[in-house]
Amino acid sequence: MAQIQVQGQNGSVNNGAGGGNNQFVPTSLYVGDLDSSVTEAQLYDYFAHVGPVLTVRVCKDLSTRRSLGYGYVNYGNPQDAARALDLLNFTLLNGKPIRIMYSNRDPSLRKSGAGNIFIKNLDKGIDHKALHDTFSAFGNILSCKVATDSSGQSKGYGFVQFDNEESAQKAIEQLNGMLMNDKQVYVGPFVRKQERDSAISNVKFNNVYVKNLSESTSDDDLKTIFGEFGLITSAVVMREPDGKSKGFGFVNFENTDDAARAVESLNGKKFDDKEWYVGKAQKKSERELDLKLQFEQSMKEAADKFQGANLYVKNLDDSISDEKLKELFSQYGTITSYKVMRDPSGISKGSGFVAFSTPEEASRALAEMNGKMVVSKPLYVAPAQRKEDRRARLQAQFSQMRPVTMSPSVAPRMPMYPPGGPGLGQQIFYGQAPPAMFPQPGFGYQQQLVPGMRPGGAPMPNFFVPMVQQGQQGQRPGGRRAGAGQQSQQPVPLMQQQLKLQGCFWRWIRPRFCICSSHQKL
Repeated sequence: MAQIQVQGQNGSVNNGAGGGNNQFVPTSLYVGDLDSSVTEAQLYDYFAHVGPVLTVRVCKDLSTRRSLGYGYVNYGNPQDAARALDLLNFTLLNGKPIRIMYSNRDPSLRKSGAGNIFIKNLDKGIDHKALHDTFSAFGNILSCKVATDSSGQSKGYGFVQFDNEESAQKAIEQLNGMLMNDKQVYVGPFVRKQERDSAISNVKFNNVYVKNLSESTSDDDLKTIFGEFGLITSAVVMREPDGKSKGFGFVNFENTDDAARAVESLNGKKFDDKEWYVGKAQKKSERELDLKLQFEQSMKEAADKFQGANLYVKNLDDSISDEKLKELFSQYGTITSYKVMRDPSGISKGSGFVAFSTPEEASRALAEMNGKMVVSKPLYVAPAQRKEDRRARLQAQFSQMRPVTMSPSVAPRMPMYPPGGPGLGQQIFYGQAPPAMFPQPGFGYQQQLVPGMRPGGAPMPNFFVPMVQQGQQGQRPGGRRAGAGQQSQQPVPLMQQQLKLQGCFWRWIRPRFCICSSHQKL
């Protein structure tokens, strides 16, 4: 691993080491910077030698099923998680150093930016571990990363997040402007891109952009008109290679206040029967940001205006047109807008929107039209939501999902019976493959990670697990006691009771293999 030498003004060298105490003891670890070839089984093996691992997961793209480059490892106790973080952080897995930190399901700390600092002008030889070792002297680090390109080379900047603001301020005060590997670095508070862009847009400017110029407008005309507001260093009308005006130009003032006054006075004025647009000259990224903000603002205003009055309708028949959609909903109130969504070829997507003048009318239409049959298809009607609101709601629902794990207390050799063969008296235990003679379920299968079974191993079928106590005798469905030869097959009546309670699996797949009382005569 690379080493960092931090040289202060007195020439001393500080090799950072140590760290603060954890204020929380979680058992779940986030593992980032994973190579795309790392599997869950490999991740399990890599972390299992530190301590017993409950679950592992490599996150993948839903459509391509390719690794997203990060995953999660859950231990049974916090000591194992802390030891894995200490021993395995920044070690190589499939030739690539992994980055480990505690998994925090509450994103408020990350989003707040508290304790987060930005470092730039880093030497190319400084990696994640070297940066972590240097900054850990100032406090407990939650996350540390050097930005890299697609080939893994450093981009010359990185990020460190401490668990408190005091540690971050201490690091900024002592390391900002210092030499790291003979390069003077900048260390300062991390600022989000949106805030940086907003700060850039509020900066004073000297350069003014003018558009909608007539073809006859020359550079001298711009100098004359804008010269009334202050000293001009340059004025130019942009032209084609043949000399024809492009209809816009730039004027640069020596003083920022003069530029601001010129924009305020000349924007919207007419010259040669053309209304000029005069504003701050912007980079492409700044223009895109302004347009995005304007679009989001207009969408928000429209959403606020129709809050509760706009309905989303889906499961529409292809024959439903805009006018037909209006006709269906017009009896419930005044409709302000209506539209059936269509693809570029004009074919209906089966959904649309209807906006009423008041939320009360929309509520009445929703109650009456939701589920109503229209051209042999039941309509689905619901309040319209913005894309961001739907995404936030789905993310909230997804974050509440938890992986289902089995407690180690149920691990010791509990008998398990395949759906097709309890009558044969065979017992199957964890880690033992099912008999080949039994057909396996083809649906409803979800592989669970249980103690003693590695991810990526042979799939386990959906077994019923009857709890059989020693000495317990089985009962036939008719109530008669089983004979001596049947008492050794106690799982049979228990299996039938399970089928009565949970429903017969084979009834829907292959009735001839069903062993429940309702199908014994087949």
